[in-house]
Amino acid sequence: MSRPETLQPLFRSLHSIKGVGDKLAALLTRFFGAPEGQEAIVLDILMHMPSGVVDRRRQVGIAEAYMNQVVTLRLHIDRHQPPPRGKPHIPHRVFAHDETGDISLVFFRAQGGWVEKALPVGGERWVSGQIAFFNGEKQITHPDYIVEADKFATLPLVEPVYPLTNGLSSKALAKLVRQAVDSVPALPEWIPAETLSGCKWPPFAEAMRQVHLPDDPDQGQLWSPARQRLAYDEYLAGQITLQLVRSSMVSAHGVARQFSGKLTDKVRSLLPFELTEGQELALDEIRVDLAAPERMSRLLQGDVGSGKTVVALMAMAAMAESGAQSALMAPTELLASQHFRTIQPIAEEAGLGIALLTGKMSAPERRAIRAGLADGTIHIAVGTHALFQSDIEFKDLGLTVVDEQHRFGVHQRLALSDKGRHTDLLVMTATPIPRTLVLTHFGDMAVSVLRQKPKGRQPIDTAVLSIGDYSRVVSRLQARLAEGAQAYWVCPLVEESETLDVVSAEDRFAELRQVFGDQVALVHGRMSAAAKQEVMARFKADEIKLLVATTVIEVGVDVPNATIMIIEHAERFGLAQLHQLRGRVGRGSQRSACLLLFKDPLSETAQARLETIKSTEDGFEIAEKDLELRGQGDLLGTRQSGMPGYRLAVPDVHRHLLEFAHDDAKALMERNPALAGPDGEAARTLLYLFRKDLALPLIRAG
Repeated sequence: MSRPETLQPLFRSLHSIKGVGDKLAALLTRFFGAPEGQEAIVLDILMHMPSGVVDRRRQVGIAEAYMNQVVTLRLHIDRHQPPPRGKPHIPHRVFAHDETGDISLVFFRAQGGWVEKALPVGGERWVSGQIAFFNGEKQITHPDYIVEADKFATLPLVEPVYPLTNGLSSKALAKLVRQAVDSVPALPEWIPAETLSGCKWPPFAEAMRQVHLPDDPDQGQLWSPARQRLAYDEYLAGQITLQLVRSSMVSAHGVARQFSGKLTDKVRSLLPFELTEGQELALDEIRVDLAAPERMSRLLQGDVGSGKTVVALMAMAAMAESGAQSALMAPTELLASQHFRTIQPIAEEAGLGIALLTGKMSAPERRAIRAGLADGTIHIAVGTHALFQSDIEFKDLGLTVVDEQHRFGVHQRLALSDKGRHTDLLVMTATPIPRTLVLTHFGDMAVSVLRQKPKGRQPIDTAVLSIGDYSRVVSRLQARLAEGAQAYWVCPLVEESETLDVVSAEDRFAELRQVFGDQVALVHGRMSAAAKQEVMARFKADEIKLLVATTVIEVGVDVPNATIMIIEHAERFGLAQLHQLRGRVGRGSQRSACLLLFKDPLSETAQARLETIKSTEDGFEIAEKDLELRGQGDLLGTRQSGMPGYRLAVPDVHRHLLEFAHDDAKALMERNPALAGPDGEAARTLLYLFRKDLALPLIRAG
């Protein structure tokens, strides 16, 4: 189905608007970030929300105009005082009055006589701007509007203010906005009538008019009915998209699996610890999913060190009982080989065939593994996305486990699930994601959460210190390393930067080397994978005592003997990152410590972050706080990962509408999965408006 005819006016290029030439069109295309090779369109203007509203309705006498107020005055122009010749820095002043008092209008560098033309002596003009005082006299510097007495109607009394870019004036944008609003067609309504009347929300076209051309400043506020309606629309479009992804993944029929319990019991008996309640619960949820005829699409959230890998291993063992294979996919080779080392001994002893597939294998090794996957003797394949290259054929792939989801958009999920025709999908993430974000990004997945740490894990003592205590920190570290401890020292940058006043990993390594000699090594993101792995292996083998690193160690490096984590310039890291880094210690049986070194002065946000990390180890609490401090764009690295950034909805203000939209989208898809009839037509229109129509081909016919 193609875009509805009614929407065409909104998808016209901005070139088609009167007064937009090539230069302005190119500027707007850049400003609105139109997709590669496409021009900005009328819809881009509509979706560009005002950041505030100026209220010019105060029409008073000069006597009642107060400091810093924006007022609109009807003035009689008395005289001009241009700057003396050769002194252009002195302003041009215009003196005026009304029956209540006097005022001067001030213009800097006003050349070409336009001020005299705009404000002729003896004439009357409406003037609007902000009142200030100078030497006890009232004045307005550079009034926003000067209008002839009989043209009062052209003065915008309630004026939205927009984010602008270099070369785009607010007046030019205001003109475009008016034309864009006028071209919104009558659209079918996708919100149920009872919701509209209950919330007192206007129709879409009217909501756009109220936000962009308000009669009253309240209409433009973030919490106004019009803006709430638009935020809800944006959320709803996103949630319908996720429901479509879900139904296309779930509807492709899965296989109802049967389990004997033989392999899972064997694996359980080989584990060196008991499973936590959370792990048992997650396993039950996964088993129910696997036994059902629909495909599983589940997100397993667990903090660093909560034992997700074990849950995945049990799920893969269950899959093997039902006669099918599993693939465990990690984002990097380092992590893939680490997962492999963790589970291989247990899997093999339980009688499960397991293999690690990486890009570096020799051809004969790769051939042997391909054969094992094709004939089914390998039950579990571990690797990076190389597992899904075209030459790899599984005999019967039943379960795909993906580690570290947030590098993973909706499209990747779809592509992945094509490889195993009917495979179940389990995604593990160590980033505790607050509920609002789970809905936004994974509304198509069921969620299991691991909250407890496995038994025997020690709490981590966290302290915050100024970098001024460097020498104390180093001597304390010497003592601890002499007792046999190992430590990480993390810096934010690899090498010295000219713009940031930050100690780089290379500089810090050089300094620590003078104290610790060969006991210290450096690892950072620009090293080759082999060099990194070699250093990590030496650290793990306890040949190196102190590892200086950038954040490459953030995810998944497992050295139980390392009990000290020092994070330098902790004020430069986000909460989630600090939490991830701290999670690299406290993995063994000894008490661990994390030291956050900061450099003054600290911003309020940085202080709040360090305070949060110091006071709690609960990743979910930390994530909620992070959302509060940073807003959701950064939290998942949204900018890079193609996650939805919102244009109309402001998560802090409109968060409650997300749950609403989630439930409504779900109800709509249950009621009308083919989006047929007038109801479906309206929902499709909504998807086109918010450019989510990529999901439309997923609607199954009938």
